[in-house]
Amino acid sequence: MCKAVFFDIDDTLYDTSGFAKLARKAAINVMIDAGLPLSSDDAYKLLREIIKEKGSNYNKHFNLLTKRVFGEEKPLLIALGMITYHNVKFALLRVFPETIPTLIYLKSKGYQLGVISNGITIKQWEKLIRLGLHHFFDEVITSEEVGVAKPDMKIFQQAMNRMGCNSNNSIMIGNKFSEDILGAINIGMDAILVNSELTPEEKLLLEERDIELEVLPNLKGINKIL
Repeated sequence: MCKAVFFDIDDTLYDTSGFAKLARKAAINVMIDAGLPLSSDDAYKLLREIIKEKGSNYNKHFNLLTKRVFGEEKPLLIALGMITYHNVKFALLRVFPETIPTLIYLKSKGYQLGVISNGITIKQWEKLIRLGLHHFFDEVITSEEVGVAKPDMKIFQQAMNRMGCNSNNSIMIGNKFSEDILGAINIGMDAILVNSELTPEEKLLLEERDIELEVLPNLKGINKIL
């Protein structure tokens, strides 16, 4: 029976939040220079509202932005926003310094590595390829493929089935307590929370269920646990 370690991608293997904010602001500024009649702060606030409403995997954020400002879509502004966003995003795309050494260490210890990610399959593969990480992973399981998203137990079970593992020898590593950690724990997997901190409510929940959880400031400490 294999030993498997599953990872989330965003803000676990690389800094999603940091680069996305910079890329979106750059896109907004280009759109304003081309005629979007809003201040940078107001435009960014509206874009954030659209992203919150539609989700980060929605691919027409800039379309909606122009439609809400002008009452119709503005193809030139949309294209400028999209191209600027992607150019800046890819220019800034970098793994955390500890990511590759951690993956190499786990491979050297005989672990199979997988990804469990909420999102569109092609987009998740694109991230891994652009980050130079795709060759590390034996399986990439997405909510689009399975039909349910973390923390639903079905996506974790599907991931273990594809790797030929069970909950007794599988570990989930991610930065979101409710999606990554609680979802894994509910199906009997071990879990490690990284790049995040537990809230008082989350700590209480773990205490009530008598669960000990490893919490690390980054991936660097994984080699001391596994």
